[in-house]
Amino acid sequence: MTRVAQLLREQDLDASSASVIEAVRLAESLATLRDSPLPGLQELNEAAQTVFCFGSALPMRLIHEKLIVSERLGNVPEVTPMVPLQQDLQRERRRLRLKAEATKCTLKLDLRKQIHLERSYLLHRLNLLGIPWGEIGQARGTGTFREVWWLRWQPEFVVRLIEMGVWGNTILDAATAFVRHTADQASDLPTLIELLNRALLANLPDAVSHLMQRVQNEATVASNVAHLMDALPPLANVLRYGNVRQTDRSMVGQVVDGLVARICIGLPGACTSLNDEAAAEMFDRLLRVHSAITLLQDEEHLTTWHGVLRHLTDQQGLHGLLAGRCCRLLLEAGKFGDDEAARRMSLALSLANEPAYAAAWVEGFLKGSGLILLHDRRLLQLLDSWLTSLPDDAFTAILPLFRRTFSTFPATERRQMGEQVKRWFRVQDAGLGVEAKPDFDTTRADAVLEVVAKLLGAS
Repeated sequence: MTRVAQLLREQDLDASSASVIEAVRLAESLATLRDSPLPGLQELNEAAQTVFCFGSALPMRLIHEKLIVSERLGNVPEVTPMVPLQQDLQRERRRLRLKAEATKCTLKLDLRKQIHLERSYLLHRLNLLGIPWGEIGQARGTGTFREVWWLRWQPEFVVRLIEMGVWGNTILDAATAFVRHTADQASDLPTLIELLNRALLANLPDAVSHLMQRVQNEATVASNVAHLMDALPPLANVLRYGNVRQTDRSMVGQVVDGLVARICIGLPGACTSLNDEAAAEMFDRLLRVHSAITLLQDEEHLTTWHGVLRHLTDQQGLHGLLAGRCCRLLLEAGKFGDDEAARRMSLALSLANEPAYAAAWVEGFLKGSGLILLHDRRLLQLLDSWLTSLPDDAFTAILPLFRRTFSTFPATERRQMGEQVKRWFRVQDAGLGVEAKPDFDTTRADAVLEVVAKLLGAS
């Protein structure tokens, strides 16, 4: 009971000496009522909850974790025989100044420092071996040289170390052999790419070379373009950020070149005859691949990719969602001018197309941002004219899709769009052309020109 009182005082909770005496007497009384010679754990808990916690169960959780379960770890003398893998981990912990503690603690790493980089390698290698001593978190800031880990050692990790001792006598050798074995067992490209990314983070050059060969073999025979598209973004990140971890980028570049070529060749066929659900999945993959290729900043890759996007915009039978997004990507890349984008939107919104296709095209073109409608009034006018010309039944059918698309825009963009459309209706009601500006008073504007000229220092 004295230790309970000390624990509560450390947490700024009231626990007086009189409460200790009262709790002890209550525990003894409970034991007497239950015909027990001495108070047991149940009686002590009930007495502590009644006296110290005033009946609340919340402080009892603290008492249970700190005193009953505790956070102390046992240890064995260093002279005790250990498997070589355990001995190597102990040497690495001492060299890198890492403590095995039961409490969860935060470790912030700056990968520009050698000791921090080696700590990161060790934690990544242990994770590959199935020993999650550290859990990586999200580092604050935009720098790629930062890592944040949450460390918590658990006694069962020792058992796992003994089990993984069959793969090698050191952490490096065991992780390399285990990754090579896992790579030989993997049969799909996304699994190999994920394993490759983890091996690169753990700095396992021998395993990376083996994985590169496996990835090349699988990519050569892979016919699923979706798997190729899923594999590209992680490798693009490695190429972009590999220097921080001192990764050999040349090993990854060859695989990336092959993936980009195969994606560009197979993408038009993979986008044919897609339903709404498949088109939505391909839409997400298309965006990820576009971001990855843009991230690489390779002129040859960009030229090939933009050519594929242009081909998709002209492809017959392409889902409207994908056709609209391809047009938007080419517009943002400067391959389409405003006139070309307006022409293609006009064709997509023509009466020859089904309203469902036109609505999907607009969703793909606008999804994520509506700023383009604010900067190019022709596109907004085209969209407004098409909507107002729809029959009632067609408008009712596509309204949910448009609501979903425009709900992704910020409130300020939606408000500005509404103000522009409202202004057009007011101009039309006044019998003026769209280009007229009845709200602009030139007389009042001329009156302030002299003052503005003085403020700007003009004569």
